This record gives sequence, structure tokens and C-alpha cells, in this order.
Amino acid sequence: MPQPRQLAETPSMTATVPRQLVHRAAVAETFLTGWSGTAADRFSVSAQWPRAHGLHVSPDRSAYDPLLVVETVRQSGTLIAHTEYDVPLDHHFVLQEFEVETVPQHLAVGSVPAELVVELAFVDVQYRGRRPVGARYTADVLRGGERVATASNVVFTCTSEPVYRRLRGGRTPATVSPLPLPPALPAAVVGRALPADVVLAPADRPDRWQLRVDTAHPVFFDHPLDHVPGMLLLEAVRQAVRAHTSGTRSPVAFHITFHRYAELDMPTWIEVRDGDGTDVQVVGRQGESAVFECAVGTAQW
Repeated sequence: MPQPRQLAETPSMTATVPRQLVHRAAVAETFLTGWSGTAADRFSVSAQWPRAHGLHVSPDRSAYDPLLVVETVRQSGTLIAHTEYDVPLDHHFVLQEFEVETVPQHLAVGSVPAELVVELAFVDVQYRGRRPVGARYTADVLRGGERVATASNVVFTCTSEPVYRRLRGGRTPATVSPLPLPPALPAAVVGRALPADVVLAPADRPDRWQLRVDTAHPVFFDHPLDHVPGMLLLEAVRQAVRAHTSGTRSPVAFHITFHRYAELDMPTWIEVRDGDGTDVQVVGRQGESAVFECAVGTAQW
């Protein structure tokens, strides 16, 4: 009788967590593979990064983009909120603040997909009754025991579908029409391989650009939204820094504060100025209001 095949080289099988737990429609955009509790309000999340990705791996496939760290930490906090704090799956999460610093030498792409551990601490959870309505957490991202990044402050709120709809005043993906796409900057100027991934258009001065919002983009709009997603705004920050420094510097740290929703049917303007040392300050505006402000730490590219 034939004996069952032994999987000696693969003692355990790995799959992603359910995509709904990280608010993704595509399994390919789900980077988490498991989680466990380690102490009160402390959790360990496992993740895997692919060796190739349209946005989050450099065009020459040599390095992971720091924004992949941001997305992994965001997914980790969302996963824990649902699984450990019982936030219902139909609730909407609104990111308010995100502060992270990466270690570029540990972001190299290897000969196999990168295996990560994200150590989370939920340091402040707000409740209304018995249900969480917001939280602040920190995260250390480790790869083979080496620190890849530290997220020292991530803050979000979560609201039910009825409350969210009242807040949005009837704005839904079906009722809001995005603006026509303006002509893009050259892809090489912003460190992208494909013109479709360029999110900035020239404006009236060299330190200012108009945001290009392509609601058909398969990563930024993994599913329909009624506003511009935070990850698209962070990509605009990344590209603005690359354009502002003529490709000589690249972001390695972000401290972004979101002030309001960025609406799809209003032009968003991205403005940049030099900060202290190698830092760059980026602001996104709609009309007279700031949508977000971001302090960016950079390194030589």
C-alpha cells in the first residue's frame, strides 16, 4: 500500500488571514498570516512580503518600500481590533495619525519571501459602553530578529455603518464622481516604473502638485471607496519627496496626521517644503483646509 507523502521540508502550512479582517478585497493584498496574544493588550502578528509587487517592491526588485511597512502595520492593527476587541466587521476605520521609522538596510528583498513578526501593544483603547470606538497602538516589525521598523504611534477610530453614513452626509462610492485624471509627472521623476502608478500632476509651481486619483487602481482602490484612501495620500507624500529632491533622497520615516476626509470630487493639492536637517514637510490641501500634514525623514537614495 502506498505510504502518505511526507512533507519533511514544510512542517507547517501557511496561508493568509481572511482578507475581510484587514479590509482588503484581494487576497494578493493581504500580507498577514496569523496572530496570537502574548500578554494583556499585547499581540504578535506574523506576515509575509512577496518578492515582487507592483507598488511595494522597487522596480529592480531589490528593496521593499517603507510604505509596505505602513500597510502591514495598518493591517495588523485592524486584524487585532476585529479578532481581539470584537469590533464588528461592518465598522469603518478612520486613521487619524501614523508615526513610523524604518531601517532601510533590513528592507532588502531576499531569495525567498520575507517573513515578518509584528509585535503590537494596544496602549489606549476607548470604549462606548462595551464596544471599542478607537485605539492607539505601537508596533515593532521584526525580520529574522532584526528590527525593520518601529511604529511609535498609530491612532484610529471605528464607527458603525449607520453612524459612518451620517458622518459622510450621503456620500457613497455610487454617488460621488472622481475628477478627471490630469496629466501625470514622468514616472522616473517619482521613482515609479509605470505611468499608471504616478499620483502627482504638475501644478503652478515646482513645490506643488495636484493629486491624481485613479479609482480603478487595483492597489489604492482595492475596493470602492467614498473618499481618497490614506495609503494613496502617503504615496503622494513619497512621490512628492522624490520629485522635490530630484530623486536623490527617499523617505524612510513618516509622521502623518489626518485632519479630514479627502474628497474624490475636489482637487487635492500636495505641497512640500524643506524641514529641519534632512526632513521634508508635506501638506495636502483641499480648498483652504489641510487634509493632512506629514513630516518625512529621508535618506540618500
